[in-house]
This record gives sequence, C-alpha cells and structure tokens, in this order.
Amino acid sequence: MTTLNGVALAGRAGHWDVALEGARIAALTPSEAKGGGLLLPCFADAHVHLDKTFTAARVPARPQSLHEAIALMAGDKPNWTAEDLRSRAARGLRRAFANGTKAMRSHVDWTEAGVPEALPVLRGLAEEWRGSVELQLATLTPLDAFAEFGETIAQEIAGTGAVLGAFVYRNDAIPEKLRAVFDLAEKHDLMLDFHVDEGLDPEAQGLDAILDETEARGMTGRVLVGHCCALSVRPEGAVTDLLGRAGEAGMALCTLPTTNAFLQDATPGRTPRLRGLAPIHEARAAGMPVMLASDNVCDPFYPQGDYDLFDVYRTAVLSGHLSPADWLASVTETPAQWLGHDVALAPGAPADFIHIAVSSLDDALNRPRAARTVWRGGAPIPETSGDFA
Repeated sequence: MTTLNGVALAGRAGHWDVALEGARIAALTPSEAKGGGLLLPCFADAHVHLDKTFTAARVPARPQSLHEAIALMAGDKPNWTAEDLRSRAARGLRRAFANGTKAMRSHVDWTEAGVPEALPVLRGLAEEWRGSVELQLATLTPLDAFAEFGETIAQEIAGTGAVLGAFVYRNDAIPEKLRAVFDLAEKHDLMLDFHVDEGLDPEAQGLDAILDETEARGMTGRVLVGHCCALSVRPEGAVTDLLGRAGEAGMALCTLPTTNAFLQDATPGRTPRLRGLAPIHEARAAGMPVMLASDNVCDPFYPQGDYDLFDVYRTAVLSGHLSPADWLASVTETPAQWLGHDVALAPGAPADFIHIAVSSLDDALNRPRAARTVWRGGAPIPETSGDFA
C-alpha cells in the first residue's frame, strides 16, 4: 500500500492522508501532517479539435476574425492525409494525457457529403487510447449543410457513442433548419453539441432557437452549447431570460476562453475592447452546467496552447474574475459527468489524480512552474509521456 501524507485536496478543508491500494484509492483520512502538496482530480476537456491541431505553422498568416481562420484552415485541408491526421491528433492526445486529462470530446469537421478522412482516424485513436484518455467524437457541420447530408451523418454515428454537432451563426431560417437537426437527434438517439453565436453581433441569436427546440422536446441533459460570444453584447434582460430558461431546460454551456480571446475584436494595431466571454457566472447561477475547455490548440483559430486544462483554467480565473475553488469543477467533475465519466477523488475510486508541489489551489495558480505529477492507476506516469518534441 502507498500513502501520500499531509496533502491538500481541492474542495476539502484541512490536510489528508491518501492511501492507495493497487490502482484504487483505499482511504482518505484527515491528517495532522502538512506539506504533502495538492491533489486535483484528473481533467476532462469537453471541446477540442484534434483534426485541426498543430497546423498553425503551415498557414500563411494570422487571422483577424473567425471567418478568416476558417478560410486559412480550409487552405490547409489538402494536407489532411490519414497519416498527417493521425500524427497530429496522437500528439495532442499525448500532450493531454501528460497534463492530466482523462476524458475528452473532439469535434470532427464534416463539411462535404462523404465521410471525412479524420473520422476513421480518430475512431482508431479512441480505441488505442481507451483507458488513458477516453475520447468521444462529435461531428461538426455547417447548419446549412444538414439538408444535403445530415441523414448520412446521423446514420454513420448512430450507436457509436458519438455526438451530432452543428455550427450556427447568422444563418437564414435558423429555426426551421434546427428543427431538422433535432429531428435527426431524436430519430437516432444522439446527443447534440453546437458551436453557436461565435461572434460579437447582438443579432446573432442562434442560441434562442436551440433553446426553443430543447424546451419543446424535453431534451434535458442532451444539448451542449459552446462559445455563445454574442451573449456578451446582448441586452442584460434578454440574457437573463435566456439563461434562466436554459437552466430549467437542462442545457449546458462550454466556454472557450483562449480561442475566443484570440479571435474576438481583433484589429491590427488596436487594443481589443471586447473579449467574447460568455456570461458564465450568470449561466451557472441559472442552473446550467458550465465547463471550460481547450478548444483549438496550435492551429489558425488559436496558435498557442498545449492541451493543458490547468492553463485554460488559470486564464479563465483571470479573464472571468472566477473564485478559484468555486470553479475548479468546470475543468474536472462537471465536464467529466457530461461526457459520461467520474473523476472525483473518493475511497474506492481509481487512483487517478494530479499532484502539484504547492500548498493550496491558490498557490498552484500563483506558481505555474511548480512541479506537477500525473498519477494513473496508482502510480506516476513517465515524465516523457507527453512527447514534447
């Protein structure tokens, strides 16, 4: 049996001795000892793009908007061979694992009628990484394309555990087109994940139509909305009403603080005034599960990042004025539960956690270079597991 003595546990007062027996936590016991470091649950990253990752060096310019980034990414897609996709996505999974992520949802671009090259590649990686990083896939298709091949997408992913996703922004006839997406989700028993209102136009109101359908169909716990940047510039009364309804409807919100900060209100030579951060305090107060996620990593949408959710969390604590202890669950338990997993530290649970050589959660945020060790199955993982070359 291995015991970690005098550790601080995020969300619990005092210090604890953590006894490990094999690959499980045997006991958590209050301790008089101190100085054992901090233990965090493993992370769950509910919104990433493994098919796009590590392409930033291949695009010719820095985008000044979301739509410029989309165009730059489209220009790189001829390079997306199976070998290229596998190499880049596997690198992302290695980084995530080394940084303490245990579960992940990756979007897969599906913009034409045929099955995208990335889908079988990422399915293969999901099998290879099962037990290390539980990888769930979500298709990502422009809303207008569902009329052409939405049924094909739904049939392909039905029964696989994948999620049906759409990109919604200032489309024509949004309510009618969304009804077709929800019809497919009900027909094939699929969860839904939307990139919605990812801009600073107050007239971007795709969220309203998504909420209408979620309420009408009683799809509690099955609809996740991501980005929702436009809520940051819409009238307060409308936002309060929408979030209250969304909380009652059981919708969840995933906010992406790094990518949104990079792309929103970007003008050369001008300091940005608006950052596009969704109203996450208000959303959580209204009863919505709220998550933080990595989104894009080293691609035209965000040319930095390392699949390190603690870094994303640190960024959000600053940009969103978050109380650290109150919001740690937004990168651990909350997204893990939404993805169908449990990362809580408790007797009998897997001995999977993150140890940081600090005295408290605040100390960890203050000292980004503090030593971090990821434990899986009751033992530290090798330091080289991230393959940082």
